[in-house]
Amino acid sequence: MDNQVFESTVERTFQYQSSLPPLPVPSLEESLQKYLDAVKPFSSKEDFKKTSELVKGFGEGIGKELHQKLLKRARVKRNWLEEWWLNSAYLEVRIPSQLNVNFGGPAPYLEHYWPPKAGTQLERSSIAVWYTLLYWDLIRTERLAVHKAGSSPLDMDQFRNLYCTCKVPGVTRDAIINYFKTESEGRCPSHLVVMCRGRIFAFDAVHEDRILSPPELLRQFTIIRQRCDREPNGVGLSALTTEERTRWAQARQYLIELDPKNLTLLETIQSSLFVVSLDDVTPYSTPDNYTQMTLVALTGDPTIRWGDKSYNFLCYADGSFGSNCDHAPYDAMVLVSMCYYIDQKLKANEGKWKGSEVVRDIAQPEELVFAVDEKVLQDIELAKQQYHDKAQDLQVASYAFTSFGKAAIKKRKVHPDTFVQLALQLSYYRLHGKPGSCYETATTRRFYHGRTETMRPCTEESVEWCKAMLDPTLNTEKRRQRLLSAVAKHNTLMNEAQNGKGFDRHLLGLYLIAQEEGLPVHDLYNDPAYTKSGGGGHFVLSTSLVGYTTVLGGVVPMVHHGYGFFYRIRDDRIVAACTAWKSCPETDADKLFQNLSKSFHDMLQLLTLSQL
Repeated sequence: MDNQVFESTVERTFQYQSSLPPLPVPSLEESLQKYLDAVKPFSSKEDFKKTSELVKGFGEGIGKELHQKLLKRARVKRNWLEEWWLNSAYLEVRIPSQLNVNFGGPAPYLEHYWPPKAGTQLERSSIAVWYTLLYWDLIRTERLAVHKAGSSPLDMDQFRNLYCTCKVPGVTRDAIINYFKTESEGRCPSHLVVMCRGRIFAFDAVHEDRILSPPELLRQFTIIRQRCDREPNGVGLSALTTEERTRWAQARQYLIELDPKNLTLLETIQSSLFVVSLDDVTPYSTPDNYTQMTLVALTGDPTIRWGDKSYNFLCYADGSFGSNCDHAPYDAMVLVSMCYYIDQKLKANEGKWKGSEVVRDIAQPEELVFAVDEKVLQDIELAKQQYHDKAQDLQVASYAFTSFGKAAIKKRKVHPDTFVQLALQLSYYRLHGKPGSCYETATTRRFYHGRTETMRPCTEESVEWCKAMLDPTLNTEKRRQRLLSAVAKHNTLMNEAQNGKGFDRHLLGLYLIAQEEGLPVHDLYNDPAYTKSGGGGHFVLSTSLVGYTTVLGGVVPMVHHGYGFFYRIRDDRIVAACTAWKSCPETDADKLFQNLSKSFHDMLQLLTLSQL
């Protein structure tokens, strides 16, 4: 993606959607064998024997029957997983999603023309928002270049959910409402929502069929900012989006019953292109230290971001930026692609607007004022308190490792992503004295509406290598051999996962089809080895390569005693965002990053010595 072409006049963005292959169902035997391989590092011989018997019983019995039902489902659905994944991974989850599910991160613009500088917030925001609107126009007119793996097109459907999209809470299951339309499909909402000091404003970003220019956007932002500076703060209604999902659904219903006008205002927010958040904070940031910016992106002021919105553009008071996004409608690569587009445009134009300064006669922003009563105000206060308590517990360590990057790793003939993942395994092993069950995102966008598969980097081979690195009796050659064996295994598993041959989503499908048919849950899913190895969302390391661009993001850990670990790889550096919960005495994000730096050096040295 680092050499990404953004605009295409030859191919249309969604032209290959109808010809993408359906998501395959892997073979049951292969999936069960892969599962057994994955639990081995976490099982004693005795426990592994029990697990093997359970798996054998499942494969020869009910598993066979469920697999046939899954094959039948796959014959009538081009993506047998899509609806299930959306519901089970996102929409039926009841914990507050803004902190626990959303992803967020810092913008990289400070690395070139926009270092933090007082007094630049509104001017820079207007330029960045303008580029964001141009990207919307690329998708709307289907000129955004199709992403490809080699010459094979990847699914582009998730790009429809970047703009004009919002999650709406339900008592038992949320829903995603998407108002986006391409030009050929009809009219698409074109208004922006701006939040500042607990208040909410809206204005149209298109006037007489032309997107507002940066000077025009600046005028709108200035009006909003001046009003918020001289008038009292708003009630901060958006804090309700941080609530536990069922409580938020009930609070939303109460709002609508209180005054029907509130529903119209909610729909204005839901259908908006995205939310612009004018923040008063100035998080410390440098190109080598993104810790504060990442922390604020994940845990910032809940009264100026709409937690359910597909994109909140966070504009800090010093002219630095971030984002916070609901994870349900799309995966991070959608946002990475857009932010990288903006980054490249800003670089090309030296961070300046070089066009016309003319401001047309456009309507002023309107404030969205909700009808509230004492109960709503109490609900908002409670939501804020709960959110702040949880937010204060998050530890973030986000730094650049600058000794080397992709160039040096590739020279040693190792895939850069595999290098980072194995370094993480070694770091966890050193820090905790045991293997760390690990989830790495593998994309399945080669298939129709494909999203992700789990790739499990903690393998028997990686554990053997970690042990070798800590064993003073083993020489360099032995360590090197074990490292290369772990590298080969990782590459094989990643390749299989990306080609629809992973096992985690398959096991989930078998579990969900049993639920749908009212069949009992097989003991395989209740086996301690299932949870210990990460199954059912219990991975101690929740990781993802954000890409080879300038854009970084972060997530909170999947489990209380775990870590979140997102990273990007450049030619000369590796930038990571590690998260942990302070209330867990076992974990420490700073120590993990320090260990990681040591592991990077140790690995490169090992691979260098092998080339001498």
